[in-house]
Amino acid sequence: MTAELNLSPERDSARLAAIQAEFAEGFKLLHGLPKAFTVFGSARTPEGSPHYKAGVEVGRLGHEAGYAVITGGGPGAMEAANRGCRLAGGKSVGLGITLEWEQKINQYVNIEMTFRYFFARKMMLVKHSQGFVVLPGGLGTLDELFEVATLVQCMKTGAWPIVLVGGEYWDGLKDWLKNTVLEAGYIDLKDLNMLQVVDDAEAAVDAIANGGRRILSGV
Repeated sequence: MTAELNLSPERDSARLAAIQAEFAEGFKLLHGLPKAFTVFGSARTPEGSPHYKAGVEVGRLGHEAGYAVITGGGPGAMEAANRGCRLAGGKSVGLGITLEWEQKINQYVNIEMTFRYFFARKMMLVKHSQGFVVLPGGLGTLDELFEVATLVQCMKTGAWPIVLVGGEYWDGLKDWLKNTVLEAGYIDLKDLNMLQVVDDAEAAVDAIANGGRRILSGV
């Protein structure tokens, strides 16, 4: 079914007010949050899978390294990262989205908000983060990955680390970027090198912590 377009000034004004309210609530919710990193990954990641276990470890080690952990608040890889952080006693943030199919905030979140607008949610996932860990995922995860990479490339956010967990999953993508996109001249080598691929949670959190320290110190 094709959605009806309603471009009336009244509807646009109501939409603008709703968008403004989401931004205001998000800013208020996350104001004063300590240093944090965001974890992206699939809502379809099954509990008990290696990717889920990696997410739990990322959340736990992130808290132990002094970070709050931010996710999209859903199931799968997001739940895993929230779970590791929350059970370790950390600040576990979930920024959910209202969808046609039900997707509740997972039970391991202790700071939460649900958004209607994807772009408002994405801004909050980025605004308070000093790094990004990307677990295996599909279209939504790829969207978030390249959104963050574009913001860092264009200097619209801090030059924070972007770490992809799981070489068996991500190496093919990075090879394509190198052999096709870089070769064609559509990105620079520094753009490619923004994306660090590691194989475990410990290396991911180390990359976030060490990369953040280098960036903040200007090294």
